[in-house]
Amino acid sequence: MFFEIDRRLTEWFADNGVKLLRISIGIIFVWFGGLKFFPGLSPAEGLALSTIDVITFGLMSHGVALVLLATLEVAIGIGLLAGRWMRFILLLLILQMIGTMSPVVLFPEIVFTQFPYGLTIEGQYIFKNFVVISAAMVIGATVRGGGLVAKPLAKKFRTT
Repeated sequence: MFFEIDRRLTEWFADNGVKLLRISIGIIFVWFGGLKFFPGLSPAEGLALSTIDVITFGLMSHGVALVLLATLEVAIGIGLLAGRWMRFILLLLILQMIGTMSPVVLFPEIVFTQFPYGLTIEGQYIFKNFVVISAAMVIGATVRGGGLVAKPLAKKFRTT
């Protein structure tokens, strides 16, 4: 009985896992991006603005930068939720992730308490994006119709 339940769960995970991953990452992008439409509400606002200042050589006002970043993140989130234009949405996501990860190089004193292993809360916020990048890779692997398959391993690994 255990193996039948395990088999069914594994098949359900394979059938629904990538879709749920796409939706959950989409929710995060809409939520975190949406916070940036309201100055002072996003805990990442200061670091994001400092990063944008460096990347744009200070040529963009903070108000414009925050609205553009919020719009980008919400658009990525909506695209992920809708499951449309995935190649383009994932390209935007990767570009956004490059910007999000850049404080590791630009502001290591803000990211690390002890380089290279002690992270500040900002550093933890940045490094959790490795999970988002990995999720984008899994989602991207399915844009041509691929997916997960619940296929059992070789018989020697099963116990009865």
